[in-house]
Amino acid sequence: MIIHIKAFANFRDILGKDLKLEIRDKSTVQDLLDSLCASHQRMKSALFDESGNVREYVILMKNRKDIESIGGLKATLSEGDEVAILPPIAGG
Repeated sequence: MIIHIKAFANFRDILGKDLKLEIRDKSTVQDLLDSLCASHQRMKSALFDESGNVREYVILMKNRKDIESIGGLKATLSEGDEVAILPPIAGG
C-alpha cells in the first residue's frame, strides 16, 4: 500500500517535501518510521533519541490527527493515509 509522507523543516531536508512510500498491509506508524530510517541515513538521529524513543519535540500526525490520540506508534496505516512529521511549532 502507498502512504503519503509530508515532512517539514529539518525533516524536509532529509526526506524531501512530499514522499510516497510503499509499505506492507497492516503496517503501523512505527513500521513506517523504521522504513524511513532504513532508507534515509540521517532520519534515525533526527527522529529518535539515544534510547530509541521518538524525540519529545517531534510531532507525528496521521491524516491531520496527532498520533497520540489514535494509538500512538501502534496506530495502523491504511492505503492512501498521510503521515506528517513536524518539528515543534512556535509562534512569534
